[in-house]
Amino acid sequence: MIDNKFWNASVNRIYYSCYYAVSALLLKKSIETSSHKGIRQMFGLHFVQEGLVSKEDGRFFSDLYDRRQTGDYDDFVSYNDETVMKLFNQSEGFISRIIELIK
Repeated sequence: MIDNKFWNASVNRIYYSCYYAVSALLLKKSIETSSHKGIRQMFGLHFVQEGLVSKEDGRFFSDLYDRRQTGDYDDFVSYNDETVMKLFNQSEGFISRIIELIK
């Protein structure tokens, strides 16, 4: 998506990459959820509030969710390359840290 400059679709894919990493982490700890909201809440409760994940990473994941929602469902929202590349770079670190927790 990034290579083809589909910026809103890129935000969507970046979010889902992080979402699936967090989902795997929750699954590993036998924490069940049934919605995006539930995943955000359980991630915050069991990992951010417990200090296993930084507050910055917690905010990043929530912000990414909001950006995905906005890009997918709101009218006249168009992300640009600068925003997307910043999110992409942040997501790489975020996912790496989540993988370490899964191990």
